[in-house]
Amino acid sequence: MENEEQNNESVKTQPPQNKKKTIITIPSYQEVINSTNPPQNLFTPSQSFSQAFSFIKSSEFYNPPPPPPANPPTTSQNPTLSQGGEQNVGTASASASSSQSIQSRNAILVSQRQKGNPLLKYIRNVRWAFADVVCDYLLGQNSCALYLSLRYHLLHPDYLYYRIRELQKNFKLRVVLCHVDVEDVVKPLLEVTKTALLHDCTLLCAWSLEECGRYLETIKVYENKPADLIQGQMDTDYLSRLTHALTSVRSVNKTDVVTLGSTFGSLSHIMDASMEDLARCPGIGERKVKRLYDTFHEPFKRAVSSHPPIPETPSQKDVERSSVNEVTEVEKDTEDVNKRRKKETESTVKSALSAAFAKYADKIGKKKNCSSQVGETSVSNSGAENSNSGQLDS
Repeated sequence: MENEEQNNESVKTQPPQNKKKTIITIPSYQEVINSTNPPQNLFTPSQSFSQAFSFIKSSEFYNPPPPPPANPPTTSQNPTLSQGGEQNVGTASASASSSQSIQSRNAILVSQRQKGNPLLKYIRNVRWAFADVVCDYLLGQNSCALYLSLRYHLLHPDYLYYRIRELQKNFKLRVVLCHVDVEDVVKPLLEVTKTALLHDCTLLCAWSLEECGRYLETIKVYENKPADLIQGQMDTDYLSRLTHALTSVRSVNKTDVVTLGSTFGSLSHIMDASMEDLARCPGIGERKVKRLYDTFHEPFKRAVSSHPPIPETPSQKDVERSSVNEVTEVEKDTEDVNKRRKKETESTVKSALSAAFAKYADKIGKKKNCSSQVGETSVSNSGAENSNSGQLDS
């Protein structure tokens, strides 16, 4: 204990030693760049491929290649080479012809007659190329088209007939693409329609060159596609077909179809149901019942009336009846007026003729009276003269 205390006191009494100061020097940017060495590349690429794989030659797996022949090929080998060259040329020509045939299948072949036709500018979505074909546009193996302008048809009426006759029966689909570019289209279009129908051709009328080009593109695109794409897709189950049939009636919806189907069971029972049976179905009012019943019991051939139909409103039946009666009365009045006018005209003609004949008879009667009066006066004068002469003689 005493030793420890002495040691502590000696430590306390010892003077403190001077501590060394450490100074950190920060190098400048230039010193850092100069002092750093570029990193060593792990892979140093060689200058060439032979230098990179030169070590393979020293291995046991390497065999040197055979030396090249000293003499050039003899002339006996020329025929084989020429045959090989001909074969190469033949294969190249065959491949070129096959590529051309593939391109021609996917393109519209245009006749040389159509050069300069502005329609070609509007064929944009399908490739086309000139070729020696009979028709104007070859759209496929069994389809073609003839282009006709109505203005050209008015100048050359027999052109379409001779062009169709050139096609013969080589195509299943023969389209007459008619460009309507005149104002009076009734007579020329009738002639074109008759010619197309008589020769089993399909007539497509277009009112612009762009529309003509779109027709040609569409026929070419749908060349190998079935006609079922045009038909509307409809489900094959009975409920969907019943819905499609009954919803064609106005104001009948799908809920009503389900109600009618569950109540009656089939379309034939719905058609045979009376108005009372239809009215018992929930959700079907008087208007729907009447329209359904009228649809199922209306005759296909309607009686054509000479007078225009009068619109019916269910809230004003009495007014409509009175209006119908007024219309019939007005028609009767007009008929009576027409009859009276006819009678008046007939009476006026008769009265005019009778008046003319009366005047003529009066004139003739006056003349006769005058002549008779003259004769009587002459006779009386002659009698008076005779009496006077007798008196004088006596």
